Amino acid sequence: MDENIAILKGLGLTMYEAQAYVTLTSLISSTATEVSEKSGIPRSKIYDVMNGLIKKNFIEVEDGRPLKYTVKSPVEVLGREKERVNSEIDDTITRLTYIYENGMSQVQAPIWRVYGVEKIIAQEIEIISRAKTSVNMRIGFLFEGEGKALIKAFKKRRNLNVNILASPTCYINDEKVNIIEMFKDEDINIQKADIPFVKVLISDSKEMMHTYTKFSEDKRNVIPETAIGIWNKYEDIAKNYDDRFMNQLKKLKKKSK
Repeated sequence: MDENIAILKGLGLTMYEAQAYVTLTSLISSTATEVSEKSGIPRSKIYDVMNGLIKKNFIEVEDGRPLKYTVKSPVEVLGREKERVNSEIDDTITRLTYIYENGMSQVQAPIWRVYGVEKIIAQEIEIISRAKTSVNMRIGFLFEGEGKALIKAFKKRRNLNVNILASPTCYINDEKVNIIEMFKDEDINIQKADIPFVKVLISDSKEMMHTYTKFSEDKRNVIPETAIGIWNKYEDIAKNYDDRFMNQLKKLKKKSK
C-alpha cells in the first residue's frame, strides 16, 4: 500500500477516499470521471467517494456540468488533522493515566523489576512526568543518552522541585562525563556528593526506582546488558528514602556555606 494512502486511512479516510485525494493532489482540479480513471476507483463509487471528501473538508466542489472538484492544500488539510489527532491523543493520555494511576494504587505488592537501559530510562521519564511536586535523585552513574533524556524531562516540568546529589563524573563508552556540569549548565539544582555506583529516583515521597548495573573490571564503564531497575510504590519506603535524601542535602548545603 502507498505510504501516503496508509497515513490518510489512519486519519479516518476510506481506501477509496485516500486514493481519490492523493490522485487529486496531482490534478489539482478535475472531474469525477478523470479522478476515477487516474485512481482506478470504479465509476459507480466515485461520486460517493468525492462527496465523502467534501464532508471531511479535504476537497471543494464547483457547480457546473460536469462538476469540478478542487483539492485543498495538504499543508492545510493535514495540518488541521494533525492538530485534531494530537488533541485527541492528549485527551486519551489524560483519561488513561487517571485509570492507570487508580489501578496502580490498588495493586497489592507494588514492586516491579525493569530490565534494559531503554526501559529503565523510559520508566524514569514516566515517573518524572507523573510527579506532582518533587523529584529527588542520587546519581552515581549514567547510561548513554540518559543525561539528555532526564534534562529534557525536567525542562518540561519547571514547576517541580528538583534536587540531585551526584558523583562528580562517570564514564560512558570510555568517555569521561562531568555529571555536575551537565545538569548545572541546564540550570538544574545539583550538588556534588559521594554517591556509590547506584542511581535512585524518588517522586513526591511516594514512589521510587533504584537502578543497578555491573561495571567493567576497571570500574569505569557500565555494562548496559546487566542493568536492572527496581520500581517501588510503597509510600513508607519511598518517604524513608526521601527523608534521608533531604537530610544529606541539608548537610551538604551547610558545608558549602
